[in-house]
Amino acid sequence: MPKLLTSPFTAFEGQISVPGDKSISHRSIMLPALAVGESRIVGLLEGEDVLATADAMRAMGARVEKQADGSWSVWGVGVGGLTSPDKVLDFGNSGTSTRLLMGLIASHDITVMMTGDASLRSRPMSRVMNPLMSVGAQFVASEGGRLPVTEIGAKMPLPLDYTTPMASAQVKSAVLLAGLNTPGTTIVREAVSTRDHTERMLKAMGADITVEENGQGRTITLVGQPELQPISIIVPGDISSAAFILVAASIIPGADVMISHVGMNPLRTGIIAALQAMGADIDILNAKTVGGEEVADLHVRGAALKGISSLPVDPSTMIDEFPVLFCAAAVAEGESVFTGLEEMRVKESDRIAVMAAGLAANGVQVEELEDGLKVTGCGGKVPGGAEVATHLDHRIAMSFAVLGQMAVKPITIDDASPIQTSFPTFVSLMSDLGAGLSLQA
Repeated sequence: MPKLLTSPFTAFEGQISVPGDKSISHRSIMLPALAVGESRIVGLLEGEDVLATADAMRAMGARVEKQADGSWSVWGVGVGGLTSPDKVLDFGNSGTSTRLLMGLIASHDITVMMTGDASLRSRPMSRVMNPLMSVGAQFVASEGGRLPVTEIGAKMPLPLDYTTPMASAQVKSAVLLAGLNTPGTTIVREAVSTRDHTERMLKAMGADITVEENGQGRTITLVGQPELQPISIIVPGDISSAAFILVAASIIPGADVMISHVGMNPLRTGIIAALQAMGADIDILNAKTVGGEEVADLHVRGAALKGISSLPVDPSTMIDEFPVLFCAAAVAEGESVFTGLEEMRVKESDRIAVMAAGLAANGVQVEELEDGLKVTGCGGKVPGGAEVATHLDHRIAMSFAVLGQMAVKPITIDDASPIQTSFPTFVSLMSDLGAGLSLQA
């Protein structure tokens, strides 16, 4: 369990790229596994979460291989072709793998046992299992709808017309993925638009899927049992990983960083708008579309941030980025108030409570709200000096590594190992830019 210790930065400048988008990487393995033929993926995130998805698809019959040139190939089994694995699927820390694959499995006549690490086993899965039971899947779950879970897919799956009760791309995607091997038409309605990587990739692979925008949100309609076509995918850099660099470069005086080829899906870029509202100096350059996804280069320089009382975007467009945004608010001048963040309590940890505890321990004045956090900024460096409990949450670990660059006394992160799930090169990349970080046994 290596600890991560922060120390004063020497600089923060350079041109970098961040690992491939985690959400797209998961889907780049899952969906081609249901095509017929070979799909090729360039830029796949090779973190532990995505590798867990690859292992699961292999166990259910797909062929997934890394090539000598660093790209990946997936040979699919066709829609309806998944088979029961001969082992328990261990998803480690990956809630995305678990929830999306529950959807895929729901409409296949197979039985799958699944588990994960202590963090994942503590996270509720009922929000996904409930609609999938209406498809016809059965679940034998641990207390509170948690892992370990045995899922028995439906022999005769039923299409759903489902309205999501919360803004969750994972719930939406699970229902759509169940609809792939379901006769008839599956409809998902969401009041708040959530990340749409599943819809984009299915359309690119030839599925009959339509998205209708209206004043009440979005309606996604999928015709079941398509013959998915193989696809070539270039995975853009993950905006959720870039967020740590964006915040670090925004709060460190004199910073000047260019981040290349970052995914700019409009349902994912709330962190940029939020930082700009706080006064961050971020330029969006060379915008283009690659493989159906918007990408751009981001040029960010150090700036004097101010607190904000309301967000310029819906929280769903940056739900994973709030931990590091709280750290930006801790360094900013004035008070920031963030609300509407109930979803943060059911992530890898209760991110509202864990961030509040870590910030308070390091001398930042915070008030935990039922659905968010109130942060009184220090107008510069924070006191620091405490050890932060990550609760096996990669984004907590990386957020406090960023905050530690602006701490008077070093901040210690109790366990750096969760960072491997999404951003394996985080420590080395930050160090190369000039951040002060060191791993300790």
